[in-house]
Amino acid sequence: MTGIALVVAFVIAIAAMIVMISKFKIHPFISIMLVSLVFGLVAGIPLVNQTLEDGTTVSGIASVIGAGFSGTFTSIGIVIILGALVGSILEATGGAFKLADMVVSLVGKKHPEIAMELMGWIVSIPVFCDSGFVILNPIRKAIVQKTAASSVMLTVCLSCGLYVSHVFIPPTPGPIAAAGSLGLENDLLLVMGLGVVCSILPLIAGVVFARFIGKRVKAEDEADASGNVATYEEIKAQYGQLPGGFITLAPIVVPIVLMALGSISSMAKWSGFGADLCTFFGTPMIALAVGVVFGVIQLAVTANLDKFHDLVQETLKTVGPILFITAAGGVLGKVIASTDMVNFIKEQAVTLEALGIFFPFLLAAILKTAQGSSTVAITTTAGILAPVMATLGLDTPVAAALAVMAIGAGAMTVSHANDSYFWVVTNFGAMQPDQGYKTQTVATGILGIAGVLNVWIVYMICSAMGLA
Repeated sequence: MTGIALVVAFVIAIAAMIVMISKFKIHPFISIMLVSLVFGLVAGIPLVNQTLEDGTTVSGIASVIGAGFSGTFTSIGIVIILGALVGSILEATGGAFKLADMVVSLVGKKHPEIAMELMGWIVSIPVFCDSGFVILNPIRKAIVQKTAASSVMLTVCLSCGLYVSHVFIPPTPGPIAAAGSLGLENDLLLVMGLGVVCSILPLIAGVVFARFIGKRVKAEDEADASGNVATYEEIKAQYGQLPGGFITLAPIVVPIVLMALGSISSMAKWSGFGADLCTFFGTPMIALAVGVVFGVIQLAVTANLDKFHDLVQETLKTVGPILFITAAGGVLGKVIASTDMVNFIKEQAVTLEALGIFFPFLLAAILKTAQGSSTVAITTTAGILAPVMATLGLDTPVAAALAVMAIGAGAMTVSHANDSYFWVVTNFGAMQPDQGYKTQTVATGILGIAGVLNVWIVYMICSAMGLA
């Protein structure tokens, strides 16, 4: 199958996948794998390996699926597990709360909405946004009571801060998975740096919208004089002995420093044993493993070392579905690459290149809005894009990293009833579903648009500098 017929088949396949996930509640892993299999067969991939007359071997559908699946685990699987484990440790030791406490001390209490958003943005770098909201929500409620600020305003700010870093900045699994699919598994520092830069406009937009909507929507937990809500200090005391500032930051900062040293060593073309050490420790897998070591030290310092085994178990349970969904996205990408789809897209290169960095955004936004999961949207979009990055003019490391950002922006657009995060924010924010649509849904739509505009601006600057 070639040409328009192949494109039509692909569109039908993606639509079928969305319907299976959203309407029939079939697990994304099963849905993506099934769609990959059927689409591959319809597109002309043979049932078994075949040898052509000229000696060329054409892989059968089983071989294609196997290669796509294993390739994902080879490139990025361990990194995702280690990154998630760092987040679990910070959550268990009160390290996430310590990070939040440091933000409050830094920003001060005159602008609680800014403090709340930055708090969420930092905490969600290692911690899932859903968990981050649950962890930080008591702080939000305490600040509402202490400052008499709008509950809705602080809820939206917290949600926005958490969501932005969740889709933009590793070691959150989504951005890591996308980076691996697009060939950036050894350039995570670049992805992290651009994630920080591309967070600027969404964070500003989030605060502006939160201030606006906070005056128009009232939650059930607005400030009152009842005194039933725990104070900030009381919440802090519930965690017992919090880790110190250095040991809290070390699991996050040390891997970043090590990856930076690895990049510097490579760019400066250092040689010798010292250069080898920098390269070794700068490998994302090793750098994050060192981060886990500092996490274990954090557990020991806070007398929580006995929790380590259970933390690993729970992390593997949490990350398992993400790994398999990511691998399924890799399978879909491999299937696409094995069909004539790539050649057809190359023929339409002028049209697609005109869309440029907006194409990954639109694709991810469609998938996110339709089926609800940001992680599924990110991994699936990255898998689809992987074979056609050169055609889109996104084949340099910087351009590929910005494609990861564009995918992340799309994966924020929009959160509504089919998204678990929507219900976490709505319920813990003491709002009704209709209020959730006015706040969380609209906010994530604004975040997505602000995010892709930020990405586009950075892309234009990098293009002018010859980097993208």
